[in-house]
Amino acid sequence: VQLQASGGGLVQAGGSLRLSCTASGSGFTINVMGWYRQAPGKQREEVAIIGYGGRPDYVDSVKGRFTISRDVAKKTVYLQMNNLKPEDTGVYYCRLATINPTAHYWGEGTQVTVSS
Repeated sequence: VQLQASGGGLVQAGGSLRLSCTASGSGFTINVMGWYRQAPGKQREEVAIIGYGGRPDYVDSVKGRFTISRDVAKKTVYLQMNNLKPEDTGVYYCRLATINPTAHYWGEGTQVTVSS
């Protein structure tokens, strides 16, 4: 299984970006998909996840601004980021947790830079 993320870039504060992450491969069942980020000098943190039933969960700092969604048929998870702030800057990673078999995978990060 490989994850390919895209959609990062440079944007001014208040702007928007949409991240996408698609899983390739077969023979697995998608359980949880999510987005994490790592700012310079900080630990990686969970930003948003969406579970098997489609229920999303967000870190408090992005609630009301970010929306996670997924297309199970396309094995793709999205992160719509609105009203971006400089503190949203970092490398964003997607993660996939599967069942049958039980495993998890990380995608290569995509850089998001928000200028003030």
